[in-house]
Amino acid sequence: MKLLNSFRDLTKFELILWIVSLITVSGSFLLSSPPDYLTLIASLIGVTALIFVSKGYVLGQVLTVIFSVFYGIISFFFSYYGEMITYLCMTAPIAVMAVVSWARHPYKRSAVVEVSRLKKGQIVFMWVAAIVVTAVFYFILGALGNANLIVSTVSVTTSFLASYLTFCRSPYYALAYAANDLVLIALWIMATLKAPSYLPMVFCFVQFFVNDMYGFFNWSRLRREQNP
Repeated sequence: MKLLNSFRDLTKFELILWIVSLITVSGSFLLSSPPDYLTLIASLIGVTALIFVSKGYVLGQVLTVIFSVFYGIISFFFSYYGEMITYLCMTAPIAVMAVVSWARHPYKRSAVVEVSRLKKGQIVFMWVAAIVVTAVFYFILGALGNANLIVSTVSVTTSFLASYLTFCRSPYYALAYAANDLVLIALWIMATLKAPSYLPMVFCFVQFFVNDMYGFFNWSRLRREQNP
């Protein structure tokens, strides 16, 4: 019942955005050859997750965990080890922690999470940790022979920033994810040039970018409403 209510809570614009996202991803799947059903499933889960993350619903984080597992498997098959390790060992675990954090911080007992403001200590920790994560992953991925090393390393950095900000319930999570989306669009275009079956991943992250920009707009609105 709660799941159905989550879908019923979508505004007209959010419903249209979600449907367009599903159509875009499904359409790109039909154009890809040979078809990769795992990529399609991951993309559909991913765009759905972002709609609910944009609304500040815990369901969005639950779906993010599921998407991370699928995406990690897909990345492994194309030797994008950075993406695999990032999503399975960082994004998914942080999303699990975000589920707990968001569930513990509802805004006035509603389904919407309470938006938070970053403290100076959190900001300093975020950037120091991001530098360390970037350096460590650069050498690890290089040793593993990761495809497109530099782009993959940048993806790790932006993914960490986005995941951390999501856990902290900051509206800026969406801008970090939008930056990550642009990196991943480039990454999967490179993959598609070698294997057209990965085309849905390109369109998936194009839609991710659109949804994340909406997420920043909506979370900024929520912050103003919660802290007038």
